[in-house]
Amino acid sequence: MSQSEEWLSIVKNLDLEHLQRTLESYSALGPLPGIVMPLLEAFLPFLPLIVIVAANANIYGLGWGFLFSWIGVSLGASLVFLICRRLGKNVKSRLLKRFPKSERFFNWLDRKGFTPLFLLACFPFSPSSVINIVAGLSKVPLKTFLLATILGKAVMILSISLLSFDIGSFREEPWRIIVTIVVVFVMWLGGKRLESRYHLSG
Repeated sequence: MSQSEEWLSIVKNLDLEHLQRTLESYSALGPLPGIVMPLLEAFLPFLPLIVIVAANANIYGLGWGFLFSWIGVSLGASLVFLICRRLGKNVKSRLLKRFPKSERFFNWLDRKGFTPLFLLACFPFSPSSVINIVAGLSKVPLKTFLLATILGKAVMILSISLLSFDIGSFREEPWRIIVTIVVVFVMWLGGKRLESRYHLSG
C-alpha cells in the first residue's frame, strides 16, 4: 500500500475522538481547520461530514463550531456548483446521451428549484456532492441554489451540532431535540416564503 493510499484509508475511517485530537493539534491555526475540513468534504465526499461537524461543535463550542462548519460546507457547495456551472455544458450533454431518463430529473429540478435543494441540503445522509454537481449542470439560478443551500445546510449542521455537542449530558437536555425540530420547521417555512416572494423556483 502506497503512502497516499494509507493516508486516504486513515481519513476514511476517522472517528470522532481521532478527528478531535487531529483538529486540536492544529489549534494554533484558529478557526481555519474547522472551516477547511467541511469545505474539503464537498470535493472529497468520502470524508465523514457528520463526524467533522460533531468534532467542530465539541472543540470550538456549540456556537462557533456550528458557524465554522456552516461556512465551510456552504463555501464548498458553492465552489462545486460554480465550477460545474462554468465547465459543465459538455458534461451535461454527455450525461443526457448516456442516461436519457436523467432529463426528467433535470426538468423537475429546473421547475421546483428551491424546495428539493433545500430539503436535500437538510439531510446529512444525502449525497451532497452529487446534488451540487447536478444543480450546477441544471438551469437553477445561482441565487436559488445559494439560498436553498445556505438555509438547508444551516438546518443540517445545527441539528448535528445540537445532538452531538457534549453528548454525555444529552439525556439531561431533551430540549435539544425540540429545538432541532423547531429549527427545521422555521427554516423550511422561511425558505418557502422567500421562494414565493422572489419567485426563486422559476
